[in-house]
Amino acid sequence: MDLNRVQIFSQVVEQGSFTGAAKALGITKATVSRKIADLEADAGVQLLFRTTRSLKLTEAGSSYYHRISKILQDLQNAEDLLSASQQDIKGNLKVICPIELGQLFLGRILARFLAAYPNITIDAELTNRKIDVIEEGVDFLFQITEQHDPKLQSYSLVTASRLLMASPTYLKRHGTPQIPQDLMLHTAIKLQSAHINGGWRIFDGNQWLDLDPPAQLKVNNVTFAREAAIEGLGITAVPVFIAQEAIDSKQLIPILEDFPMMQTKVTLSFPQRVYLPRKYRVFVEFLYAALFEHWGEGVLEIPDFVHQSNHN
Repeated sequence: MDLNRVQIFSQVVEQGSFTGAAKALGITKATVSRKIADLEADAGVQLLFRTTRSLKLTEAGSSYYHRISKILQDLQNAEDLLSASQQDIKGNLKVICPIELGQLFLGRILARFLAAYPNITIDAELTNRKIDVIEEGVDFLFQITEQHDPKLQSYSLVTASRLLMASPTYLKRHGTPQIPQDLMLHTAIKLQSAHINGGWRIFDGNQWLDLDPPAQLKVNNVTFAREAAIEGLGITAVPVFIAQEAIDSKQLIPILEDFPMMQTKVTLSFPQRVYLPRKYRVFVEFLYAALFEHWGEGVLEIPDFVHQSNHN
């Protein structure tokens, strides 16, 4: 039995195409095509209907897939179990996070983690693009978002407090908004990216308002938005930790502080597993130790396997 072929067939079904399977497995489309043809020839049945636009499972293919997907999951769990008992923890982790969060917070934590686990390697990508964790083989995804992907195990780590702010020159020229509705008369610097929810949801004392003032600039990077606001282009809403220095030096003035904004959260997501590989577990435990140290009681959701003693 060629396990390779079985895994390739499973990926073709899950990805919905030969191209997707080839990408996920890091092999050529020709290899995928040949292995599936061999599998069908040896089995003596057709497993897939191929059309120009899509692939569909035959009845035999569907029945075969349901059997093998359980077997492959059991194999994965067996491998994870081995990894979970491994004393000498090693392996590679692919970590993706928003640019600013990586620069300001994660860089030092990952460096300390790697010093503690010299046999682990990390490929870190700082980006604000949309990520498909499963297809891209990502181990850990950090995001600033309220949304959780049901295919992933996700935890809300901390609140990313946001404030509306503008430069003194902008406010002098255009006036300072007194109530949330005033924002509609101002120019916004908007954030929009797969990682960041840039909407302005504000409580006016009675209800939550979704405000969408005109924006001359839309950008996928909060540091960029902060700099454009310092320059006097308009009003922006960025996490306080990004703007703290500019606020302290009066380059940016917080506005409408009496009207709370809907806050977003920093979340951590990773593929769901029955048994967590040891390298995953130690990474998450190390991360939480750093979070407790920095945010203390502000840490939001804690995985069962992270012991409360890590709070201290």
